[in-house]
Amino acid sequence: MNQEEYQQIVNDCADALYRFSLKNIKVIEEAKEIVQNSFEKLWIHREKIDFQRAKSFLFTTAYRNCIDIIRKQKNESALDMIKSEPQQHLNTHVIGLKALLDNALSQLNELQRSAILLRDYEGYSYLEIGDILDLNESQVKIQIFRGRKKLQNIIGNVEDIL
Repeated sequence: MNQEEYQQIVNDCADALYRFSLKNIKVIEEAKEIVQNSFEKLWIHREKIDFQRAKSFLFTTAYRNCIDIIRKQKNESALDMIKSEPQQHLNTHVIGLKALLDNALSQLNELQRSAILLRDYEGYSYLEIGDILDLNESQVKIQIFRGRKKLQNIIGNVEDIL
């Protein structure tokens, strides 16, 4: 991959990579850091990576960084819960639909959440998602189906909320 192709990938993928990272970890600074790290790794490995596979490489790198951060956050929150009192849950009628959806997405496992975000938010094909998440096309479809079913159970009927 040459410098022009790298710049084209940056222009084409930076926003989508940022949205994907932010939806997964919900911390702006960490999402920006993931995007920077992903592009840095792409630049370091530019001689080995074909231009056509660069997008998949970026999202795979970002996905793995998100998983590392989520695991770290879970460990820290488990320690915080031990040290502090139980927190009050927000009433779903008070928070907006976006917050409700974000909350529901956060209850999915990392694989289901990432597959749904890549498919429904970013518009990737099942094959592309499979490349990013290191799954075959059938496994991607299963993860999306199960994730959507779980979201349906968590959220319930939208008309009841409105």
